[in-house]
Amino acid sequence: MPSRRRPLPTAAELAAARVERAPAKINLTLRVLGRRADGYHEIESLVAFAGVGDSLSFTPGPIAELVVRGPTAAMAGTVADNLVLKAARALAERVAGLKLGRFVLAKRLPVAAGLGGGSSDAAAALRLLARANRLARDDSRLMQAARATGADVPVCLDPRPRMMRGIGEVLSDPLPLPPLPAVLVNPGVMLATSDVFASIKSFAQAEAAPLAAGAGAGFLAALERAGNDLEEPAMRLAPVIADVLAALRELPGCRMARMSGSGATCFGLFERGAAAVAGARKLRAAHPPWWVRASTLCAC
Repeated sequence: MPSRRRPLPTAAELAAARVERAPAKINLTLRVLGRRADGYHEIESLVAFAGVGDSLSFTPGPIAELVVRGPTAAMAGTVADNLVLKAARALAERVAGLKLGRFVLAKRLPVAAGLGGGSSDAAAALRLLARANRLARDDSRLMQAARATGADVPVCLDPRPRMMRGIGEVLSDPLPLPPLPAVLVNPGVMLATSDVFASIKSFAQAEAAPLAAGAGAGFLAALERAGNDLEEPAMRLAPVIADVLAALRELPGCRMARMSGSGATCFGLFERGAAAVAGARKLRAAHPPWWVRASTLCAC
């Protein structure tokens, strides 16, 4: 991070604080293909993004700083370890004279929940810094900084449906998935990704056949035949995940239910948005401690 001090922001700059959404990342499918010599796991995952998430504002200033607010801020850890600042430092190492400033993170997503919240926050920071510094969206230094920040940050940099492979660094072109009405549920359990991966007992034998993006019902049928290889390992660590999946599958209109990422957040997919909204209302009434949101995937 450059150490020289810059002028304090003007009143006009303070009034021009920009805001970026940091949408929740949903792993519609996830296969674990093996463990590499460096300890990381090779995966294949179809990723989409939800209409719910955190938000991040940025105001130019002399140094990079971060304030975290919102209903889940207390669970987000220390500011010094936040991926927003890590991403800013990574980009500053690659862009000489990068204009920095003050970030304010409104934290709404559950933490350590399989929703890629921290990675999406970091990606939002890179987009804000790119605009403030007039960097092109395809500037290679943005992706370099994303990869240096975390395995899920690259796919969040341009939050559109994609296949991600490797440890998350190999991305497909954006995929034209249909809008997917969904209910997202987290039972209030935090799961460390490393613990879930460590409890895997076997690996997938090969990459799955590509999923064709088509009509909603046909695509849902194809998704039903796929899965998440981390679901069973996560349930061994947090049995309540099975309860969440069962509750989702009992909702009228739910076509399928699955865990996202390394958990413990699960999602149910519906053919109709009205059924998802009604299902979320029913779950909130039956399980007040659970975090429940109706949303539409692929809406970003």
